[in-house]
Amino acid sequence: MPPKMIAPPVANVPWQERPATLKNAPVWRYDQNPVIGRNPAPGVARIFNSAVMPYGDAFIGVFRGEQTNGVPHIYLGRSQDAIHWDIEEEKIPFVDDDGQPAMPVYAYDPRLVEVEGIYYIIWCQDFYGASIGLAKTTDFKTFTRVESPFIPFNRNAVLFPRRINGKYMMLSRPSDSGHTPFGDIFLSESPDMVYWGRHRHVMGRGQAWWESLKIGGGAAPIETNEGWLMFYHGVSGTCNGFVYSIGGAILDLDEPSRVLYRCETFLLTPEEWYEERGFVPNVCFPCATIHDPASGRIAIYYGAADSYVGLAFCRFEEIMEYIKKHSRLTDTDVELGKR
Repeated sequence: MPPKMIAPPVANVPWQERPATLKNAPVWRYDQNPVIGRNPAPGVARIFNSAVMPYGDAFIGVFRGEQTNGVPHIYLGRSQDAIHWDIEEEKIPFVDDDGQPAMPVYAYDPRLVEVEGIYYIIWCQDFYGASIGLAKTTDFKTFTRVESPFIPFNRNAVLFPRRINGKYMMLSRPSDSGHTPFGDIFLSESPDMVYWGRHRHVMGRGQAWWESLKIGGGAAPIETNEGWLMFYHGVSGTCNGFVYSIGGAILDLDEPSRVLYRCETFLLTPEEWYEERGFVPNVCFPCATIHDPASGRIAIYYGAADSYVGLAFCRFEEIMEYIKKHSRLTDTDVELGKR
């Protein structure tokens, strides 16, 4: 049986065919990148590492906006085609359960995931050090904070788009407040989006040279009949600094801490000027996909050089085949998960 994507249909996925010059490339770039450039809104110098998704007949997104005072916050944006975005001028006004303002000190690298009709925003914030922030909305007008899922220090939290065995599932990378001398991906589960536990190791850094320093979750995993398709970021250390690339893996459908396939090669690495040159050079950082099971089209949204938003494309069956063909699991990868 061929691989099958299990997801709602999206007829208007942004798309561009693979260039003839990139015949064997698993992922290719939009030739009009970057889709969001510098100074995109008043008081915002750069937008990057942001998440988007279909909403009604159009698209909506949560965007990491680096303010001109240097402090990052999350902004809401809307688009008819998922390419041209209107970014709201005011940052998202988070509130607590009583409707009172509950703004984080800072917020960056947001993800946006729908689970059972509720839209969850997950981001990195200050909670006595770098940790995970969480909020929910049903209308993109009221954004209510949820209890922080983890104690410090943590980054790169990614929520699965449905419950698994009755539990919410979230990937994260335990971290520090600096540039992470350790960098593995873990899985945690919750019965209610408040209390999190049953932590399991998923993948470790160092499986390949391009991800030797650290790895972290990227876009929300895509459900398939063969497992969860996951795009993540891997980081290598060079004599000229860090290099962030995009990798791919397939996780077990019922026990996502079990890695079925993990691609030994990167899928996308900095090559274009907007990826190599910017506030932080040499960064491709995936945060979201828009995908359609009927056409097999997948659009990947990624941050470029901590300065821009880039868009890339792949075909579902091709990327599944590529990941499986180029997979090499380590002893750690094939474990069910360390307790």
